[in-house]
Amino acid sequence: MFRGCEPRIPFSFGLTTGAVMFPDIARDDVFRLETRRLWLRWPRLSDAPAIERYCAKWEVARYTARIPHPYPKGSAERFVFAAREGNTLGRDLAMMITPLGAPSRILGAISLERRGTDRLTLGYALAPEAWGRGYGTEAGRAIVDAAFSLSAVVEVDASVRVENPASGRVLEKIGFVRVGRGLRGAPARGAMVECDAYVLPRNDWTARREAASLETAR
Repeated sequence: MFRGCEPRIPFSFGLTTGAVMFPDIARDDVFRLETRRLWLRWPRLSDAPAIERYCAKWEVARYTARIPHPYPKGSAERFVFAAREGNTLGRDLAMMITPLGAPSRILGAISLERRGTDRLTLGYALAPEAWGRGYGTEAGRAIVDAAFSLSAVVEVDASVRVENPASGRVLEKIGFVRVGRGLRGAPARGAMVECDAYVLPRNDWTARREAASLETAR
């Protein structure tokens, strides 16, 4: 699941130079996001075998726009280099999802990609053994919080294949709202595919944060 559950990063970012979205703190590979169960960190070349293993599975690739099947050798390494470059430029933020306390074990990847000057696109991909355990929701909340806390973006968007309702439910748990349905390009599938579009505006994110803080204070 990338590009908001249409996995974009495990194959290619389509590198371009552009506006810096993220500050220096996120542009260094020591940057981490920690949740109750997870540790999100920059990709490393040593992650390539694990990335290749899950991207090569049809059940992972089938609902994505950019993961080809069969998965070409060397694609995982290209992803790591492209992701690190996007992070270094401050244009994107791509992180590997790992268990807290076991940062070498790869559960998947998650990213925010620049879209225009004031918007980001969320996407993630999980290895099948990590499905159904709430990791996508947990990692998604963490990186969305980073998007709004560390950048000036006005909204984060995402898209999901209509045949993949589980990913839509993940986005809704994070706070996204479905705003429409339409055809999107899926280069790895060689066709246009029907997707649900989701959006999380900054105002909605702020309101949810404030409501959660009030509930905690009670």
